[in-house]
Amino acid sequence: MSQVYFISGIDTDAGKSYVTGYLASKLMRQGKRVATQKFIQTGNTGFSEDIDLHRKIMGTGLLPEDKDMTTAPVIFSYPASAQLAARMDGREIDLDAIDHSTSILKERYDIVLIEGAGGLMVPITDEFFTIDYVSSRQLPVLLVTNGILGSINHTILSLEAIKNRNIALAGVLYNEHFDSDKIIAADTKEFIHRYASRNFPSARFAVVPSLPTK
Repeated sequence: MSQVYFISGIDTDAGKSYVTGYLASKLMRQGKRVATQKFIQTGNTGFSEDIDLHRKIMGTGLLPEDKDMTTAPVIFSYPASAQLAARMDGREIDLDAIDHSTSILKERYDIVLIEGAGGLMVPITDEFFTIDYVSSRQLPVLLVTNGILGSINHTILSLEAIKNRNIALAGVLYNEHFDSDKIIAADTKEFIHRYASRNFPSARFAVVPSLPTK
């Protein structure tokens, strides 16, 4: 049976797209058939820049499901939260289309990684948030964090929200790309690791290395 994971970040710029592509590439090297999906794409027209980045990191080129928009079924032109972007474009957010795309990908791939849009509390409507979608579909979460000053607070709040909704936490992925202050980064990484180990003992903690510099 296919496995589906929802990859969320502690905020908008946590590095979800890079981590999603990196994880997909690593799983492919282990012999898995992997597809990535974008939950809701904003700031684009007719394509998903996040899917493009996934494929670049994976080294696959566009998949057939990219070309028919299965991997990015909901795209809005305005670069904002989902509910605002939908309002600016004068359209509704079609959750059924997202579910349908996931179903198709599950039939064709071993693992499906759904990259979220921003953090877990990003609104889809005034009363329905991304975390509600994740909870209602019973999707395990992979949470992307980093060593930016303030990320401990954002990470713990996200983990508390996950626990309060009884959502399965599959893992915490620490993205080293933003480790500009090595002292803060090292302390943040170890603190989050300790917290996750105590409160989510079955969840994995993994470090995602930054892109190599040329």
